[in-house]
Amino acid sequence: MRKLGLFILEKIVWTPHRTFQYLKVPYGEDGERLFIRNYSHGTKLVKTAELDPRQNYLVGFHPHGVLAAGAFLNFCTEASGFSTLFPGITPHLMMLSLWFRIPFFRDYVMSGGKDNGLLACSGIISSDKESASYVLQKPEGGNLLVIIVGGAQEALDAHPGSFTLLLKNRKGFVRLAIQHGTPLVPAFSFGENDLFDQVKNPKGSWLRRIQHRLQQIMGISLPLFHARGIFQYSFGPIPYRRPICTVVGKPIPVQKKHRPSEEEVDQVHQKYLNELSQLFEKHKAKYNVPEDSHLEFI
Repeated sequence: MRKLGLFILEKIVWTPHRTFQYLKVPYGEDGERLFIRNYSHGTKLVKTAELDPRQNYLVGFHPHGVLAAGAFLNFCTEASGFSTLFPGITPHLMMLSLWFRIPFFRDYVMSGGKDNGLLACSGIISSDKESASYVLQKPEGGNLLVIIVGGAQEALDAHPGSFTLLLKNRKGFVRLAIQHGTPLVPAFSFGENDLFDQVKNPKGSWLRRIQHRLQQIMGISLPLFHARGIFQYSFGPIPYRRPICTVVGKPIPVQKKHRPSEEEVDQVHQKYLNELSQLFEKHKAKYNVPEDSHLEFI
């Protein structure tokens, strides 16, 4: 069933993406080989500080974008050479548990990244506190828990040129880091919001109200997005050929406390916001972000 799911996703989902190139890698104990693809049109992972493989880390990923492509490609595949940049570190990307109930896609995300880690998908875990704690409390260290902090709701603000982050009142990940004494690492993905166009949906509009209501019912947001087609560039569901550059910041030390106060959480949260802003400002010119553009926390 797992192999069938991978085959169908390969043929139906990935085939139209001309921005992917083939890689041939080993798969399975029987030596069978499987063709997978590596997003090669400008996907880049940038390291700004060393991560100690004896330590666990919690990465806050921003922004969500329409499909969180940067998070998936950089932390669930070897598209950008994660294992080379961060040797001894195993990434774990949190994803809504809903996706684990979808046939074929479930088999794809649970394929596990066997052998040399180049398989299409590895390291995805359910987005619940128990799963997060399981990773962060591993005593041997070397684990990187990636949380897309803005979540599905932030996808509704994923318009090209937008730098609005749903982060001002999102502090659960900070509390989690304090409870485990895990350093926080900010990461910003330049170009994430530029892969698709999205139908205008300002807050207060009828479309935004419908989307918000559907999210409350279904648990996922439904942005109305489009980009290019398979054989033409004017309209379709395929992302634009635009680069994604995910910059991973330096770790923020966190003192362990089982029951942190609101004030303690707020202090660490503010420090995180400052570090994320500094990371964005320091690198934005390299990725053609206008000088007068700044992060907006809502």
